Amino acid sequence: MNDTPEELPPETPPLAADAVSPRPGSGYSEEQIKALKGIEGIRMRPAMYIGGTNTIGLHHLVNELLDNSVDEFVNAFATKVTIRIGADGSLSCTDDGRGIPVGPMPDMNNRSALEVVFTEIHAGGKFGRDTGYKTGTTGLHGVGITAVNACSEFLDAEIRREGHVWMMSFHKGKLVGELTKIGKTDQTGTKVTFKPDSTIFDDVTFNYETIHRRLQDIAFLNAGFRTSIFDERTGQSDEFHYEQGLIEFVRYLNRTETPLFPDVITIDGHNEELDLDVRVALQYGTGFSEENVRCYGNGAYNSVGGFHLSGFRSALTRTLNTLGKRENAFKDVEPTGDDFREGLAAVIAVRVPDPKFEAQTKIRLLNSEIEGPITTIVGEGLSQYLEEHPQVLKVILEKAKSAAEAREAARKAREMVRRKSGITTGGLPEKLRDCRSRELHTTELYLVEGDSAGGSADTGRDAENQAILPLRGKILNVEKAQLVKVLDNVELANIFKAVGLMPGEDIDVSKRRYGKLIVMTDADVDGSHIRTLLLTFLFRHMRALIREGCVFIAQPPLYRVRQKKQTRYVQTEEEMMRELVQLGLQDTTLACQDGTLFEGLNFRKLTEILAKLEPDLLTLERRGLAFDFMVARHLTPDGYLPRYRVFLGRDEHWFPDKPALDNFLREAEEQKGDELLVAEDAEQSTAHPAEGNGQEPDESVLQVIDLHEVREINAALRRLRDYGMQPKDVASAGYKAGEPVYPFRLLHDDSQTPLNSLRELLPALRKLGEKGLRLTRFKGLGEMDAEELWETSMDPQKRMLLKVTLSDAAAADEMFRVLMGDQVEPRREFIEKHALEVKDLDV
Repeated sequence: MNDTPEELPPETPPLAADAVSPRPGSGYSEEQIKALKGIEGIRMRPAMYIGGTNTIGLHHLVNELLDNSVDEFVNAFATKVTIRIGADGSLSCTDDGRGIPVGPMPDMNNRSALEVVFTEIHAGGKFGRDTGYKTGTTGLHGVGITAVNACSEFLDAEIRREGHVWMMSFHKGKLVGELTKIGKTDQTGTKVTFKPDSTIFDDVTFNYETIHRRLQDIAFLNAGFRTSIFDERTGQSDEFHYEQGLIEFVRYLNRTETPLFPDVITIDGHNEELDLDVRVALQYGTGFSEENVRCYGNGAYNSVGGFHLSGFRSALTRTLNTLGKRENAFKDVEPTGDDFREGLAAVIAVRVPDPKFEAQTKIRLLNSEIEGPITTIVGEGLSQYLEEHPQVLKVILEKAKSAAEAREAARKAREMVRRKSGITTGGLPEKLRDCRSRELHTTELYLVEGDSAGGSADTGRDAENQAILPLRGKILNVEKAQLVKVLDNVELANIFKAVGLMPGEDIDVSKRRYGKLIVMTDADVDGSHIRTLLLTFLFRHMRALIREGCVFIAQPPLYRVRQKKQTRYVQTEEEMMRELVQLGLQDTTLACQDGTLFEGLNFRKLTEILAKLEPDLLTLERRGLAFDFMVARHLTPDGYLPRYRVFLGRDEHWFPDKPALDNFLREAEEQKGDELLVAEDAEQSTAHPAEGNGQEPDESVLQVIDLHEVREINAALRRLRDYGMQPKDVASAGYKAGEPVYPFRLLHDDSQTPLNSLRELLPALRKLGEKGLRLTRFKGLGEMDAEELWETSMDPQKRMLLKVTLSDAAAADEMFRVLMGDQVEPRREFIEKHALEVKDLDV
């Protein structure tokens, strides 16, 4: 298409400036121009505001809420924050700060400030110096909390301030419940409950460990602040409270190492001109690992660092170099910055009035003006400490000297390996089954566990593009070894040779011999251990490959399914369960007591509704509310479950929606002649307000419990009604004359399966689906022949690969230190904590 404008005929008068028209047929005019308001813009382009629609973006929503709570603490208005992950997939964040203002804003058409904060971007209380936020804050742009609302299926805000409790509700960013005052309280604080929108995010499942790490970081960075988390899905909970702050943080980071000296060095400083606060804590370990430094700007974790990190590094290198030369500590070697940082654990936390971050996710602090002052503050503080503690200086300098000597030895070893292996001249490992192609965009190297599986992979592979390197047994644990020992290990040296790269900062990934590096191990315990050892090796010595997205993990299927003469493979347990249902549906009919029959498409649709309904019913039952009981006792007049459970004193009440709840509260206050007192515990519970403390509940104490999962349950029940089913059909039909009642029957061939309720339908279909099948659950690659290995794990058209990424390098670094390091205690704690999460364990 030629984009050059066509010339107008001579007789055509020029168009006036205010009457320009598009070229005929271009389809582009003022009608195509759209002006999206805050919420609409965020929902259309969420990645711009939260960094993506993957799990990183999902958990960024949680960080936005936490940042606001932390800002309240930093400015001395809050003491604690609690995260509660709901069994229905929602999440609530509760603090005891001042509470978001709720009053009308004259310049916003008298809308409540609470509504404005949640629906307008660049609306917040941190734009000026007269807002009560005197200390550098994390949230400055008034975008974060609006983005949380915009990306939520629903969001409920509960505010405690001015002696009252206020509530407001939103649906997909839009206001659906006006500001409501539900009672009085002597507490203050903000509670935000939201459920991420599944139409925006790839996965809406909150990760306990991700939030756990963030809450622990917050407690470390803010000495005295109490953070806690509770997960209704599993019952897991943790609470963090550190009076010594950064000192305890560094000891925690260094827990997998043996400290080089007992003290944690702390440096606190302030630059008046920039109103810059600097806090640093550091300690060395005896190990050989690279630095473990965490950087924070105004409480936000800066995973990529920034000018505070470069300022710290400059001060550390300059100070130790100066003192080392003065002490004549480096006679035969000259340490570099990396040598001075070997085995270092440190935390750098700065607060600046106007922080500039890279992206809304705050991965890097961009305030260049702080680098010089930080270098000065850290340099002076470190010099003073080391002057006063000469023994600490001596061991640090000796550590740097040893690191420099090891670096030089490793350099010589690398040269030796290069010469012996002929990496630059084409020499390759003897066990490598190379491929013919040299094109990076098509070639793959499989690292395969064991010679047996390696032989099958060699036979089954595409020799044009796929290379195989069998690994014998468990490779060296590089977390406990210096680079010289790593280079001397035969198996690891073979990987270096095959890939065509050597360890070092100057790794040029473009010079690798294969486009993809694929780890393929057994699905048993030994295979998992070998995979972890390989990932540790790649993370420590060839991290550039991971950073560039070149490393993958093969995902062999869990099941082989044979039916008559056909064979297929199923990847996961969940997929197997779904497939069994589909198989059970074949030639099967559901017969109802009234004579109605379900078969074909209608039957399939019915099972889809029930499959979607079951997790929400389990959520309800985790609250102690059995679905059968709810159907028997608490259905609304139109035949659905009530949304709100309310305790007023010892009396229990149920309401279908917010208007009904508001009417009840209004009438109760009129009858009492005073406002109702809202229960102190702001967290959701299904218990009476006074249960557990031995107190008799005051007749006016109010507790409102929002059963969020009821939204989805009722939506499914409405769909079931389209098929003639009622809530009672999902609940148990009970017994008659001591015998169970069966209102449904599954008809398959000549057999009948009686069902007491529709909840029994899916398990019964799975059992039918198993008939005639031979299921094999794989444990190792050796159980597959060459053809099976190709079809399941190597054929680019059918295989499943898991890309290894550096989405959270700090978490990965800590995991490798804990699982693969020398210290036993952190590893034991990890195993004890996660033991109950293990499933499908093959031993």
